Amino acid sequence: MILPHGKTNCYSIPHSIDWQDNIPIAHKAEATTITVEQDEPLRAECAHFLECMATRHIPRTDGEEGLRVLKVLNACQESLEQEKSVSFSAQKASAETRSYYSHPTAVIDQNVYIGEKTKIWHFSHLMPDCRIGTECNIGQNVVIGSYVIIGNGCKIQNNVSVYEGVTLEEDVFCGPSMVFTNVYNPRAEIRKMDQLRPILVKKGATIGANATIICGISLGRYCFIGASAVVTKDVPDHALLVGNPARQTGWACKCGEKLDNNLICIRCGKKYKKEKKGLNER
Repeated sequence: MILPHGKTNCYSIPHSIDWQDNIPIAHKAEATTITVEQDEPLRAECAHFLECMATRHIPRTDGEEGLRVLKVLNACQESLEQEKSVSFSAQKASAETRSYYSHPTAVIDQNVYIGEKTKIWHFSHLMPDCRIGTECNIGQNVVIGSYVIIGNGCKIQNNVSVYEGVTLEEDVFCGPSMVFTNVYNPRAEIRKMDQLRPILVKKGATIGANATIICGISLGRYCFIGASAVVTKDVPDHALLVGNPARQTGWACKCGEKLDNNLICIRCGKKYKKEKKGLNER
């Protein structure tokens, strides 16, 4: 058989074994031809490593996968030494040793990284290859899409979907039922996942309940988005926005209070000055 350039044949032989009276009975099967891409394994491994470093994606075989393999090997060794079967539940063992909490109704897919002291509540779904930082709080009915990165200390309230392309830096607050979009002009009958536009929410930002963030923009550090606002363009650091479409009505302190006309917080006393990206502390 002449194969396309760069491809090669492998063979899969699906033998099976049944047990009768504690004796293995083999059932031989015919070989099945499988055409696979021809590549150098070490080169492919290094390329995957570099891609994960550049994109911050979780590798196919990360530390969690290594831990699962070691648990199986340890169980096999124990079975050999004790000359008896050893049963264990990988899910139960993980629940006992993990450093975060997830409610039993939460669904956590493979290759998901979750930091210490994070809490994941009822009916939430974390999709493959997303990363959740430490001490986060994921409310009820929250969906975290694949490859999403959520920083430490974030709070995501009930009924929020964080789609692929969204990145939350540290200490971001997402109010109940607020909305991130990832395609600018979606249609149900036309697939447009190749038109994803990223959203970056910077450290300390607050997004109020029922607000909508249009894709392709960034929200500045410690900005404050009012409830039900529709944000359509980049937001400066510490800016306070309300309305549809959202408009800036002032500036917000790190503590969340509105600054006075002199850019001073009447609650904590912090003073700010205007810069190109918004405000910064004096």
